[in-house]
Amino acid sequence: MFSKSCEYGIKATLFIAQKSQWGERVSLKEIATAIDSPIAFTAKILQVLAKANIITSTKGLRGGYQIEKERLPKINLRQIVEAIDGNSLFQGCALGLNKCNAKEPCPLHDQFVAIRDELSVALSSSNLLDVAMDLNLGISVLKRQR
Repeated sequence: MFSKSCEYGIKATLFIAQKSQWGERVSLKEIATAIDSPIAFTAKILQVLAKANIITSTKGLRGGYQIEKERLPKINLRQIVEAIDGNSLFQGCALGLNKCNAKEPCPLHDQFVAIRDELSVALSSSNLLDVAMDLNLGISVLKRQR
């Protein structure tokens, strides 16, 4: 459903949010290890997220990535998806047709619109603070345990 970049972007942001709750900055290497992502690929994704003002990057000896605590409840998962993949998931056709709407629907239009709308609501209502708290409590995980 999400591109690989978006999957890693969501996981990276959630890992950063989890650590940011405690005022910690995390390094690129820590993030890549935590989400099982190649370092170079993770770096590119983090640049996109920083440019979209979802995360902040600090250079230097005590640098790293973080999200200000007060912003955690204000950032939702849909913002991350849109920063990386754009809004085509929320507006596009299930079959990739250029013109697909109620007047000229693709074969999956009606079913996909309902799914698309439900996904939009779910991602929009999931903020970083709530998801990070679930991670810290062990209610959810970012990678499969081996």
